[in-house]
Amino acid sequence: MQQLIRVYRESDENNVVALWRQCGLVVPWNDPVKDIRRKLLVQRSLFLVGLLDDRVTATIMAGYEGHRGWINYLAVAPEYRRQGLGRLMMDEAETRLGKMGCPKINLQVRRSNARAAEFYRSIGYAEDDVLSMGKRLVED
Repeated sequence: MQQLIRVYRESDENNVVALWRQCGLVVPWNDPVKDIRRKLLVQRSLFLVGLLDDRVTATIMAGYEGHRGWINYLAVAPEYRRQGLGRLMMDEAETRLGKMGCPKINLQVRRSNARAAEFYRSIGYAEDDVLSMGKRLVED
């Protein structure tokens, strides 16, 4: 199975949002369309989609602000999981972040998502001893 990874295009929007919904990544406090549009304004080249036979089967949204890299919206269509697609998407994001000089990548996993946490552990990520905090500047 050959997956093509490329930068997100506006024509991908409906398929990406549908995939995120299918994967349980859409939550009431984050509007996926607004998240996409915001990402397109900042480091667009780090918003990637994975395609199999021209179908969006995976996504990853990465970022780097000069200190740490971040991963968001890693998604793989349920019927294609456990075939290495998530790892391919992470490898591509890590490569792109590494070329930018990024020394470390952070990501957040909901405590209820044990499967995602195990995936990240399996590819070398470890839990940091930190308290994750946030503050909304814009109410969606």
